[in-house]
Amino acid sequence: MQQFLDLFLHLVDIFLHLDQYLGMIIQSYGTLTYAILFGIVFAETGLVVTPFLPGDSLLFAAGAFAATGVLDIKLLVVTLSAAAILGDSLNYSIGKVIGHRIYEKDFRFIKREHLLKTRHFYEKYGTITIVIARFMPIIRTFAPFVAGVGEMRYAKFTSFNITGGLLWVALFCGGGYFFGNLPLVKKNFSLVIIAVVVLSVLPVIIGWFRQHSGSNAEGKGESL
Repeated sequence: MQQFLDLFLHLVDIFLHLDQYLGMIIQSYGTLTYAILFGIVFAETGLVVTPFLPGDSLLFAAGAFAATGVLDIKLLVVTLSAAAILGDSLNYSIGKVIGHRIYEKDFRFIKREHLLKTRHFYEKYGTITIVIARFMPIIRTFAPFVAGVGEMRYAKFTSFNITGGLLWVALFCGGGYFFGNLPLVKKNFSLVIIAVVVLSVLPVIIGWFRQHSGSNAEGKGESL
């Protein structure tokens, strides 16, 4: 339990001080930073067991560093777009191999609630979920996996995957590049990162409240 708590606190520290951690990585590894960022984004989107890795906030922070000249914004966008698209492709393939067994038995490192929530998203929004989910932490990691489980046609999945990956990386890296080094943003970078994360999960929170308020309303109606 203590190890889990220490890991959680460490992850929180990374999220809150992402600019400092990324700055240290750039200083220590130079051009290898692109490979490290590729690996993080690839794992966050491609491995269904790592939805806790930074996504939106990492892209924003990387874009902010690119604005200072220590990273090349074009190379950054190309590298991270490739990571996002390839990651989703891997996740889709894993889901297709595992298939519907995922709903029939418990897997140690995969939370059933996340799977069901993502499947509900598909039922509500259809295949466009692949694009929408890019901007929603956790669901972003599970969406391609559930698409594979549901045997979505690979050609259709790929078109939405590429569109969503390019939009996601361009918007968040671009946001960091154009706004990350404004004096007000630099002075309150941790708060900005928190705001980015909160805005990302806001649709999930709103959807959860709507779903539960609707369920409560139905329950009251039935009791009458």
